[in-house]
Amino acid sequence: MENLPETIEIETAGNPAASVIWMHGLGADGNDFVPTVRELELSGASAIRFVFPHAPMQPVTINNGQVMRAWYDVSFGDLEGRSRQADEKGVRASQAAVGKLIEREISRGTASKNIVLAGFSQGGAIALQTGLRYPQQLAGVMALSTYLPLAESFAQEAAPANAETPIFMVHGTHDPVVPYAMGANSKDMLLQAGYAVEWHDYPMQHSLCLEEVRDIGAWLTRVLGRRG
Repeated sequence: MENLPETIEIETAGNPAASVIWMHGLGADGNDFVPTVRELELSGASAIRFVFPHAPMQPVTINNGQVMRAWYDVSFGDLEGRSRQADEKGVRASQAAVGKLIEREISRGTASKNIVLAGFSQGGAIALQTGLRYPQQLAGVMALSTYLPLAESFAQEAAPANAETPIFMVHGTHDPVVPYAMGANSKDMLLQAGYAVEWHDYPMQHSLCLEEVRDIGAWLTRVLGRRG
């Protein structure tokens, strides 16, 4: 497929019938959450293919224009609710790229209803952006320490196919990067729109904690099914 992001893949067992496409945060790469897979306690789950894409290299305004892996640009004020000029072009370009990763999984024989979109921080924003607008039903969306981007266009663009898709959202109560209120406000907006959101918060900063990893594993096992 054209313009497909480079990826790292891990399969928990042979012949996986489910996939998790997991996007990293700003400045990281696809390796970031590879070690997390073995901590998820998925022994009771069906075989899963984890796909960890690398974001493109681009300058990031909030980091003084330094070139790094980013799903979209971030300007000063974007994470404080002051800016109305979020990088819509970048967000939508990453949405299209992740959409192609979904299509690749479908072409490999994984039904869309067995695909989870996941991400941390920027990657979580792209998971929400893509998953809830995707025209075919997905298994779920996992959004870690993040927020709903382009919220002003969400009501018009949300896909009916994913109106009942489970959403797993978590946030650290001491997050200094993506303020807790941004995540909580996005959660409230989705609940008001009728989405099934499972929300957890933890006394942590902009990171993962052991309790969160256990909760992720339990949720993935539920939405992707157990071994028969």
